Amino acid sequence: MAALAPVTAKAAPYAAMVMDARTGEVLHSRNADTQLHPASLTKMMTLYIAFQAIERGEISLDDMVTITPLAANEPPSKLGLVAGQRIQFRYLIRAAGVKSANDAATAIGIALEGNEAAFARRMTATARAMGMSRTTFRNAHGLTEAGHMSTARDMTVLGRHMIYDHPQYYNIFSRITTDAGVREVANTNRRFLRAYRGADGIKTGYTRAAGFNLVASAERGQERIIATMFGGSSTAQRNARVAELLDMGFARAPATARIDRPSPVAPQGSGGAEAPPPGTTARTVRVNGLVARSLRPNARPVPDAPEVAEELLAVNADAVQDAVADVLETVAAAPEATPAPQARPADVVLAAVQQASPVPSEPEIVTRISTSGSRLWGINVGRYNTQYQAERVLLRVALNEMSTLDGSLRRVNSSSRGHDANFMGLTRDGAELACARLQARGTTCFMIGPD
Repeated sequence: MAALAPVTAKAAPYAAMVMDARTGEVLHSRNADTQLHPASLTKMMTLYIAFQAIERGEISLDDMVTITPLAANEPPSKLGLVAGQRIQFRYLIRAAGVKSANDAATAIGIALEGNEAAFARRMTATARAMGMSRTTFRNAHGLTEAGHMSTARDMTVLGRHMIYDHPQYYNIFSRITTDAGVREVANTNRRFLRAYRGADGIKTGYTRAAGFNLVASAERGQERIIATMFGGSSTAQRNARVAELLDMGFARAPATARIDRPSPVAPQGSGGAEAPPPGTTARTVRVNGLVARSLRPNARPVPDAPEVAEELLAVNADAVQDAVADVLETVAAAPEATPAPQARPADVVLAAVQQASPVPSEPEIVTRISTSGSRLWGINVGRYNTQYQAERVLLRVALNEMSTLDGSLRRVNSSSRGHDANFMGLTRDGAELACARLQARGTTCFMIGPD
């Protein structure tokens, strides 16, 4: 680990930027390109790469991470992890994003790249790809270290990418408290979230060298503003100044504007398409990429299997690689022989045999109970950045929850806010049951009522 930078008692330099998140237009700046210590604003990049890694299949939220001595020995703020402890990756994300836990942030970096230095190089490479030209990372947590620097402009750019590149995870920054596995933790930004109308993130930071830093975002109606501040003298003073900056942004931004999303950032380092920097340890990465073709499974004597296979083939082939493999595995485990049919009952007369005309009887009136009128409900299983991601989630959820979602329609509703993955055509009871079962397995879900 590089030597820590000397810490002085003098006041940290002040820098600020205000941006219209919808368009990327800068509404105010002061010392915005001055390189300063970012403190725990660093963890935004740590979490950005973690979200990117989850979407690419490098790691899953449920994977167990073994805590190294380096992570366990990080100074506060920390979750209190101990060397050798195993904890789900999801709890490390929550602890780093909400509690700003340094041990959790280091554990995330080591889990993804094998060591802290390699992860810091990946962070810096991602920053460059994002346009953060004056940022260099040396660690995953933001504690003061020589050469670990950023600017108000770069951190504002990072905050905007966090909002638009990973909308399905962004809500973590608005949680006042959260379960971090070993205990419940409180948000370091809770005072501002409670005090400022529309605030929903993003990240605080403090060291003696940096002062009190904050990247904040708030949404009111159709407007969303990001404000960044470096060098506050206290939490209260910082929060008051950032509130003023956000007010300035809402006053200057147009009431309506076309959302110009930032271009997605390609994964960097050993987790991405680029070659890892010298000294980076090579790792085997599970990549859920595009498939060249989708194989039709061979016919099997299991009645329901062909229907499932046809349903999978009706979906865009790009989204079904994993699902087809699951179905084939299920089909392969089915019995190889079909039971012999029962003998035809003796009282059945073949159609070709002439039969006496039946005695006319009173016509039977059959009343069919219509169920279409009550199948006006649906469920939502998340909002995603692309239609492809939404379709993929719908397919996986449908396969995992066939019993309650049978007969429903998979539908992606696209808007300027993202792509909602919905199942429609359910009864109210069916929607409640499906949501309850999905939530019990950790899948986000809420009901959609009739219009």
